[in-house]
Amino acid sequence: MRRPQLQADHRDGCHYGLKTRLATEKDEEVVVRTFGSLGYKIIVHRNLTKTEMTRELYKVSEVDHSENTSFVCVILSHGNKEGICATDGTVELKNLTYNLKGDNCVTLLGKPKLFFLQACRGEKLDVGVVFPKPKRCEMKAGSAAPMRRRKPPPPKKIPLESDFFYAYATTPGYYAWRNNDRGSFFIQSLCEILPKYRDLELMQIMTKINRKVAYDFESSNRIQKYNENKAMPCFTSMLTKEFYFPK
Repeated sequence: MRRPQLQADHRDGCHYGLKTRLATEKDEEVVVRTFGSLGYKIIVHRNLTKTEMTRELYKVSEVDHSENTSFVCVILSHGNKEGICATDGTVELKNLTYNLKGDNCVTLLGKPKLFFLQACRGEKLDVGVVFPKPKRCEMKAGSAAPMRRRKPPPPKKIPLESDFFYAYATTPGYYAWRNNDRGSFFIQSLCEILPKYRDLELMQIMTKINRKVAYDFESSNRIQKYNENKAMPCFTSMLTKEFYFPK
């Protein structure tokens, strides 16, 4: 079965004052290699305007996905509280996903639509916190037998927002970090963990990615304010079933 994948990469920064995203080509390389190895068809777009970003995802909605099992979109760009930066301004994520909702793209109805977003979500800095020394404690636990519930009847319809999954490089309001030589913390970790643990369910994979970024990385910058900062990836799932990447 065909498995399309779309990647949008804003390599040269934006035309309204933001810096060039150094080493984003490193992220592009590992994304193409990783998802290509999983059998996804790769489509790459670079340096799109707001209208072009929306239009490309509209084109995806017009494709017949009857033989496709899932859709993946990876976006590498600058970002802010309002959304993702195109070359001519900021576009909200909801405007990009609108055409893929169940009423607009029937052949992706009930199928996972995964978005991996490498972009800042604000200008807050996470300086991190050092673990205190552990204290010894005793825990008493008890458990009750779970109640048996009847299996509900199949729904007659599902929500428009169902089966979307959003993975962010950082939590709302915070910077997302990128090494100017090796690429971004989040994308590099994603593409390292995914092939290694591809047999696990998506939530388990994402938890491993969260831990790796949280524990193994911190920023390095000559400006003290931006040095030794942390990032905490997060994800939001509206999936209605477990998701395993193709083998």
